[in-house]
Amino acid sequence: MAVADSSTVTAPERAALRVVELRKSFVSGRRTLEVLRGVSLVLEGGEALAVTGPSGSGKSTLLHLVGTLDRPSSGRIELDGRAPHDLPEPELAAFRNRNVGFVFQDHHLLPQYTVLENVLLPAFAPGAEAGLEVEERARELLARVGLADRMDHRPAELSGGESQRVAVARALVQRPRLLLCDEPTGNLDPSTARSVADLLFELHAAHRNILIVVTHSLELAARFGRRCELRDGLCAES
Repeated sequence: MAVADSSTVTAPERAALRVVELRKSFVSGRRTLEVLRGVSLVLEGGEALAVTGPSGSGKSTLLHLVGTLDRPSSGRIELDGRAPHDLPEPELAAFRNRNVGFVFQDHHLLPQYTVLENVLLPAFAPGAEAGLEVEERARELLARVGLADRMDHRPAELSGGESQRVAVARALVQRPRLLLCDEPTGNLDPSTARSVADLLFELHAAHRNILIVVTHSLELAARFGRRCELRDGLCAES
């Protein structure tokens, strides 16, 4: 595997997602821990990338930076030519809600809301698309993930696999350009994990978004056309 460097991303200029020399450091007392030391990636619309690596290698940190949940120490991220980290915080939050969908290892469903209401949560953010069209989209997504008959149920009435399917539908309800998944099958048994992975690939193909999945599962990573291993703060792509 060759370590990706900035020369990898100088072209194409109009790549959907460009990550250039991304660095992230954390200060703890007198120590500075450099987690990412110059990660560069390019992904076009419709591409899918698996990110692997040992615990503590910076996989989740990379995902949080690309998803604008955190700011890099240096480097640049562009999505469709826009640099979201250049935006002030209110505009950045709106950009994230419109353009980025997240699926985490823990589904993070709100127990007081129904399945349908949980899927619609991104539409409740200021400036988000709302109304009958987005509700219809939410219903269609729940039908697509096999939960058409569970829309009025609460999360406590669902299995782990069903809850993760709701999380996938929620991540896609705003039709994001970028879908980021952090260990989406990590808490599931092997059979359910394969089912959720099948669903992710199916919906990714249908929506033609950019899919980045962080995973410890070599079985899941092997299903991706592109794979990147984080080690010593650098990204080596196979």
